[in-house]
Amino acid sequence: MADDKSHPPDRTSGVTRRGLIKGIATAVTAASAGATALLVETRHELEAANPSGPMPVSIAVNGVARTGSFEPRTTLAEALRDSWGLTGTKVGCDRGACGACTVLLDGLAVNSCLMLVHDADGRKVTTVEGLGSPEAMAPIQKAFVEADALQCGFCTPGMVVSCAGLLAKNPSPSAYDVKEAVAGNLCRCGTYTGVFAACEAAAQGKPEVTRG
Repeated sequence: MADDKSHPPDRTSGVTRRGLIKGIATAVTAASAGATALLVETRHELEAANPSGPMPVSIAVNGVARTGSFEPRTTLAEALRDSWGLTGTKVGCDRGACGACTVLLDGLAVNSCLMLVHDADGRKVTTVEGLGSPEAMAPIQKAFVEADALQCGFCTPGMVVSCAGLLAKNPSPSAYDVKEAVAGNLCRCGTYTGVFAACEAAAQGKPEVTRG
């Protein structure tokens, strides 16, 4: 068949590849600009609802009113240690796995490294310092000393606080109750037998501890 060159390609639509690409690019740019504007507006709304700067907090720590201004990202452990000097609360893993930072929040044992200080606003916090002093130790603290329930001592404050929380709500815990109470407290030295004995002795009010 002879090549018919008398009819050039139909260009009546006026659409070329360059024009099509340019149109798509323009549409994408407009969509991106609209999305960016929406994101900026949303961010401003979130910032207005949730200020990122320091905000006031007031917590009853060991029976004493503690106040301060903290950034929203500040943990309870950081506030206790760095701002209020209560370094008995240890930070081991900083991810809630070891229990060294355990404190009592309204009587409930919690990991203070996982809790934001603002979540404790208006509540009651008890640290190991609030249980007793070297001159006037709480029964559970005396029992830990008597049972020699520590080696390096880094986990001890968290262990003591967990046991104190247990005894406060269950004065006569079973061996299972004690083990469950300190299940979130990791002792790399392996002094669990002493911990169990100390908690049992404190529950029974014994002046002496029977070591396992």
